[in-house]
Amino acid sequence: MGNNYDYIIIGSGFGGSVSALRLTEKGYKVLVIEQGKEFKTTDFPKTNWNLKKWLWLPSLKLFGIQKISFFRHVSIISGTGVGGGSLVYANTLPKPKTPFFNHGTWNGLDNWESKLAPFYDESWRMLGATGNPVLAPSDNSLKEIADEMGTPFEPTKVAVYFGNKGETVDDPYFDGKGPDRTGCELCGACMTGCRYNAKNTLDKNYLYFARQLGAEVLSEHKVVDVIPNGEGGKNGYEVVYKSSTSYFSKKKKLQAKGIIFSGGVLGTIPLLLNLKKTSLPNLSEKVGTMVRTNNESLTLNTVYGGKYDGKMAQGIAIGSMMTMDENSHVETVRYGKGSGFWNLLMVPVVNEPNFFLRFFKIIYQMLILAPKRLKIILTKDFGSNTSVLLFMQHLESTIQLKKGLFGLKTTLNKNEQKPTAFIPEALNFAKAYAKKIKAIPQVIATESITGFPSTAHILGGACMGEDDTKGVIDKNNKVFNYENMYVFDGSMISANPGVNPSLSITAISEYGISKIKAKI
Repeated sequence: MGNNYDYIIIGSGFGGSVSALRLTEKGYKVLVIEQGKEFKTTDFPKTNWNLKKWLWLPSLKLFGIQKISFFRHVSIISGTGVGGGSLVYANTLPKPKTPFFNHGTWNGLDNWESKLAPFYDESWRMLGATGNPVLAPSDNSLKEIADEMGTPFEPTKVAVYFGNKGETVDDPYFDGKGPDRTGCELCGACMTGCRYNAKNTLDKNYLYFARQLGAEVLSEHKVVDVIPNGEGGKNGYEVVYKSSTSYFSKKKKLQAKGIIFSGGVLGTIPLLLNLKKTSLPNLSEKVGTMVRTNNESLTLNTVYGGKYDGKMAQGIAIGSMMTMDENSHVETVRYGKGSGFWNLLMVPVVNEPNFFLRFFKIIYQMLILAPKRLKIILTKDFGSNTSVLLFMQHLESTIQLKKGLFGLKTTLNKNEQKPTAFIPEALNFAKAYAKKIKAIPQVIATESITGFPSTAHILGGACMGEDDTKGVIDKNNKVFNYENMYVFDGSMISANPGVNPSLSITAISEYGISKIKAKI
């Protein structure tokens, strides 16, 4: 490593990896700093019971790819490691519908749907997107319901190399210039990390080529300060960082002409909130505001008998989706055989706004369902018997992230629709689906107890705006009031996409980076 860089990128997820490749292509010297570990194909856990490799909890020396964060108003599932969320996400790459491009704080700043269209196409190409060719049992169960309801059903577009099962071939995506790939095993274990070299994670495309062009990656470190040199960073920045996997670590410093924040909502927003109080006081007051989920609901439907018993782990993580109405759709999600960690956190689905009645109904349901729940709790293979329903909507609901006495906290915005765990359409569909496959619908206990949702798609907090009174970044992702400073990650998403957001983060990053001129 050197001490001076043109750009230091904080985070290696979809925005960070895109930035690394495109900036090195423009001739810049780039360093990516990632708090998580670097994983090879053989490093991923077989199941999510291997907490040391699956769960990210550094205080307990767990350095895996999955981070779970509990707040007062939402529970958040996110990823970490070199490649960011691509290591743990469900490979799914849907393009949002028209409403996404025409609402939120970025509405009116540009004709987004047409401007971003070629960048969505390029993102699909780079990520190796293809239609899922194999409908597994849980996909077929969703198709049966879609056919009965007369609503659209389709296989997902995913970042997976299918090829011939288990067969390794020369790079099929980039004229042989990329890494070898191996045909998908259809084991359903995408979200514990692909152990078969079939998942098109960022270390196999964007980050892979960025490194070949000279970009450097420093894993297991986190940035703690960004200090401008000169007014507004006109002479660059001093970056202070330290180890993220050691209890005690000496701080070190680097110099950069430009900074890109790409740590995701739970990396970028806490850092920006800290910096606003110290070295970057001119950041917008909007930092941490307009944080949104996909207005989603997650239910785990665990089979206790019938034709789907033991078959739910087959396929890829998300193989299909069904449109419910103009605002809503649902996807079937799966974990691999043997992955049963979530079984520890589940309680029956209860749709009741009143806390005391809700608590009573939870106990009542647990007693009534005791024989079936006992069978589920004692099952040797929770993953093979559980189909997760992911329900998402385009409708808006937001919270705010702030710095509290004991760290990051969430608050509700008085004039905004708050997220809720009780979406009637989602819960009613979950019960109907569970009946169809002979299963018990369950949710994470925090949802039933608190009434607040869980999300795998936390977005916003550094949204676009016309000026710094309305947003944190401009329409080209540049941070207001600072030179050569940008945000490229989920925190830049300025409206609810209503679908899995990874493709949109990639496309908007491609667009934003295209506005940065090549190095002279």
